[in-house]
Amino acid sequence: MAGLFTKQAAVYAAARPAYPKDLFTKLAAFTAHHRLAWDVGTGNGQAAIGVAEHYDSVLATDVSAEQLLRAVPHPKVQYLHTPDATPGQDLVTTLGGEGSVDLITVAEAVHWFDLPAFYGVARRVLRRPGGVIAVWGYNYRLSPVEDMMARFFNTTLPYRDPPARYCTEGYRDLPFPFDDIGLGREGEPASLDMEHEMSFEGLIGMLRSWSAVTTAKQRGVDLLGERVVKELEEEWALGRGVAGAEGDLQGLPAGRHPQGR
Repeated sequence: MAGLFTKQAAVYAAARPAYPKDLFTKLAAFTAHHRLAWDVGTGNGQAAIGVAEHYDSVLATDVSAEQLLRAVPHPKVQYLHTPDATPGQDLVTTLGGEGSVDLITVAEAVHWFDLPAFYGVARRVLRRPGGVIAVWGYNYRLSPVEDMMARFFNTTLPYRDPPARYCTEGYRDLPFPFDDIGLGREGEPASLDMEHEMSFEGLIGMLRSWSAVTTAKQRGVDLLGERVVKELEEEWALGRGVAGAEGDLQGLPAGRHPQGR
């Protein structure tokens, strides 16, 4: 997974949209305490700094050292590189031991994880009772240019890694063995609106940060060549008229540690 985001780490940091502030407010309202949060697969810290507004401290981890070099500094956030081979026990110890974490967040990343291993660590470190875990991603549907985005998305399908299917399908099939707290659950993820001001240049930057676009280029196929970008720009001008965008933040299961486990 780390290798997929090494080459475009700078583009990712500049182009990916920020998550809605009210999402973090909602999640914080579900936890009994607000001492420690763990943001897993933090990338450049987009979710971590949102979580930090509600918790005393945030440990933000990622397997990509390149992404962490571009993480947004925050006085409450500690960034930590955790290579793929990091033992689960080491993570538990780093996080303060069993039952030490009030909130676990995973933004646009859980589909890359070894889910049994991650969930095993999550169960151990979540506070009992009162700890919450939430995972989410966003889709490619951008209003009012949904058709344009769907056509471009289809060109990326041959270059998508299998785990990305979870995200593109809105996490509907994502295993999520945690108790429902009323904000999405296994098989029925919640869908939330996500608004973000975006220029056409910003859109192209976001598309260039997609792992499938990078994989295609490594295989000699430029999905965002000059001709394609020109066609997208023409459609953008017809469909937009203004520099704003609205899409869905979807695939949000949030839950508590399964009772009795």
